[in-house]
Amino acid sequence: MLRYPQVLPKGEVLRRNTLRQCKEEVSIQRQVKHPFIQCLGESWQGQRHLFIMCNYCSYGDLYSLWMSAKYIDEDTIRLFAAELVSVLVYLHNLGIIHRDVKMENILLDERGHLKLSDFGLSRHLPYGDRAYTICGTLQYMAPEVLSGGPYSHSADWFSLGVLLFAMAAGEFPVPSATDHTMMLERVNDATYDIPRTLSRGLSHLLKELLCKVPRQRPRYLHQFKNHIFFRGITLDPALLQKCPVDLVLKMRKSEVTIQSDCDGFEDFDWDLTQTLQFPCPA
Repeated sequence: MLRYPQVLPKGEVLRRNTLRQCKEEVSIQRQVKHPFIQCLGESWQGQRHLFIMCNYCSYGDLYSLWMSAKYIDEDTIRLFAAELVSVLVYLHNLGIIHRDVKMENILLDERGHLKLSDFGLSRHLPYGDRAYTICGTLQYMAPEVLSGGPYSHSADWFSLGVLLFAMAAGEFPVPSATDHTMMLERVNDATYDIPRTLSRGLSHLLKELLCKVPRQRPRYLHQFKNHIFFRGITLDPALLQKCPVDLVLKMRKSEVTIQSDCDGFEDFDWDLTQTLQFPCPA
């Protein structure tokens, strides 16, 4: 398994006062082990840098796929949704809230399956506890987060709703704003008109996830297992990862540059990646 290091300058960490959050991120990623989570390898420090080693996902991220694909079929959306549901239920059962579920933080492995990444804003939050920090990505943030809390794990489900809406409709349910106050106004005023082209099951799921009342959003595994949108598909991660994701693999194949198109690179070894070592500043 190829891995790459995330390099964090210690001076920047101290300047931003994020040392505690860095420790929390490493603690969480050492705790979790799930087929659809980007795994953490070793972590260490040099004189001026912190290093966090992660598994490398060679097929990019979900946002790039979304931008490249003219259309994402509902079967692919259903599979992606099932994988993300299994991940979020797993994290929440461990008392962990992610707080930055978005397409850019979801990587694709060599079979096209998802890997949730970037736990930089995650924290341990036992059931019953509440958080108050406004953090995340504006266009994905739940109204209770935008308002400064209190909020809990339900905020992750709202973010999932935004993500699935964008994948299915080709656009975000609410236009982005410049700050959280303006974004909160837009979210509160939004009607979340579901495109009529979507199936009844997906339409229902989006309405439920994008509910502005946190306690009314689905959040338990049995709710998703019994949902009409997931009829005919398993939510077991071990079974989900058995089948490759055809859309991703087809798009990846079409993007591969054939060797005859590489004129001008004859001075470079083809097997360079086999011996390439990562730079490690002190």
